[in-house]
Amino acid sequence: MLTSKFGFCQARKYSLTAFLGLLLSLSSHLVAQPDSLITLHKATSSLTPKTRNILILPLIARSIETDWSAGVAGSFTFRFNPADTLTRTSNAQVLALYSLRKQFIAAINGATYFPGEQFILNYQISYSYFPDKFWGLGKVAPDQNEESYTFRQYYLYGHLQRKVRNRVFVGFQYEYQRLLGIDYQAGGLFDQQQVAGRDAYHISGAGVSLTYDSRTNAFAPNQGGFYQILAIQFTPMLGSQFQYTSYTLDARRYWRLYRQQVLAVQAFGQFGAGDVPLRSLSSFGGSSSMRGFYDGRYRSRDQIVVQAEYRIPLFWRIGAVGFAGVGNNGDRLTDLNLHDLKYSVGGGLRVALNRKERLNLRVDYGWGLGQSVSNGLYFQLGEAF
Repeated sequence: MLTSKFGFCQARKYSLTAFLGLLLSLSSHLVAQPDSLITLHKATSSLTPKTRNILILPLIARSIETDWSAGVAGSFTFRFNPADTLTRTSNAQVLALYSLRKQFIAAINGATYFPGEQFILNYQISYSYFPDKFWGLGKVAPDQNEESYTFRQYYLYGHLQRKVRNRVFVGFQYEYQRLLGIDYQAGGLFDQQQVAGRDAYHISGAGVSLTYDSRTNAFAPNQGGFYQILAIQFTPMLGSQFQYTSYTLDARRYWRLYRQQVLAVQAFGQFGAGDVPLRSLSSFGGSSSMRGFYDGRYRSRDQIVVQAEYRIPLFWRIGAVGFAGVGNNGDRLTDLNLHDLKYSVGGGLRVALNRKERLNLRVDYGWGLGQSVSNGLYFQLGEAF
């Protein structure tokens, strides 16, 4: 889950453990998610094949958020000890992207699994200049409310985890975000709703995590589970201009069924308490959650999503998937009810780029259903979750 916001995204950076999916959907407060990606050329070089691999992808991309864009993406995967088959493969990614709308995104992120997985380090650094869209805050945001705005942002995130027992990790995380400026329509929704963070600001926060991870593979799991709780406090004591707490709950389960078919299910919740600024609000949609919705179509303090995906190998390196999701958002926990629910359905294809590491190229088409209907094409590396 490399995961929103190149302007694509306001989704959160907490999905950093997943890896190449985050490559083009870099975590929540960064940039904006390209819905469609066309690979022009792929060059791979293998350095000591059993331990290291480099993947370079010059690319052209297109999405609702970006229009046409061009750039380069690179991925480096490695193991400290090739004989240690119990430790998952480490990875690092670099991305630079420029669009016809003069949007620019540059990012580095990765996950390092130290020997025996005694420690796991997830990190992300990015800069984004991104025109985005805003429909207002809350669970009801009519299409006619749509306004454009542009933000410039630096983002830094680190998450170090320590194994305390088999498959159980405790961690420390730090996040820094600097909004250099937000250009928006004066007197519009931002001013009418008194949106916190509509002017330049910075935040700084630290927190803890607890994780249980029994997945057989970090890129495309077919068995096991992943259960994580994250809490991070933003406070003036750490130099933050806003004081609030963010909580994230992420639960995933994978079942290998008939002839290598896999059922994957995820329940995800993000909750904020305090004075949460614009780019830290929960963001609905994107390439990893509720596919078919514009990333950031609904923004609020709280959101919860439940989604499932059925993965079927077809022939050679080709596979197919079908997925569906349901979710809701709001500024209070009581808003997370059955009123104004949002739905997502769709399907796609998979092409195995690296069978051993289970690294797939995915092409998904999703429909977002609810108060309005939307759709999107996603062409990316790595599974959605």
